[in-house]
Amino acid sequence: MNTLIITGGAIEEAFAGDYLRKNKFGYIVAADKGLVFCREMGIQPDLIVGDFDSADKGALEYYRERFPERILRFRPEKDETDTEIALTKALENTEGSITILGATGTRLDHVLGNIQLLKKAADAGRECFLADSHNRIRLIWKYCSIRKKEQFGSYVSLIPFTPKVKGVTLKGFKYPLTDYTLLSGRAIGVSNEITGETGEIRFSEGLLLVIESRDE
Repeated sequence: MNTLIITGGAIEEAFAGDYLRKNKFGYIVAADKGLVFCREMGIQPDLIVGDFDSADKGALEYYRERFPERILRFRPEKDETDTEIALTKALENTEGSITILGATGTRLDHVLGNIQLLKKAADAGRECFLADSHNRIRLIWKYCSIRKKEQFGSYVSLIPFTPKVKGVTLKGFKYPLTDYTLLSGRAIGVSNEITGETGEIRFSEGLLLVIESRDE
């Protein structure tokens, strides 16, 4: 059962609607302002979390009237963001991969914070994606394969999450690597392209951000 988290960053309705049609989720968590998108799209979350300081009162009231038992409210003065709370609950209550919509936008502090949350999922051994209309971001350990016909966009960038990522070997890419060490502070892994049927990424030590991107 794959899980969807809808949180309060920028969500392009056309992209998100298409994404939801193409991908099936057995469990949906709405975090704070993500309720607005859920209300507009007619989505009934299985769980609703947050301090609701930025949620539309009409949307919150709509779900409170219909599904009060699904709402967990937290104080604004807390150690976790609403998105982290949503991820924590998803890790506790579900199995399978997790996708987060609304994790990006103009607030770079929130974007970077949400990228950091990928490690929380990785520590639990769970695959987690941040997705928007131009990017799909994941954090991997050891191995990842991407089929060219299923990739998100035209480019694949590899960015070290740890200071070093050792033994990086790329197959099926325009710019292959063999047993290479990627170092934090350099941009050598940016804007690669898959040329084979499948792009394979292997390494022996560290954590690696994989960002599939498109310009259009």
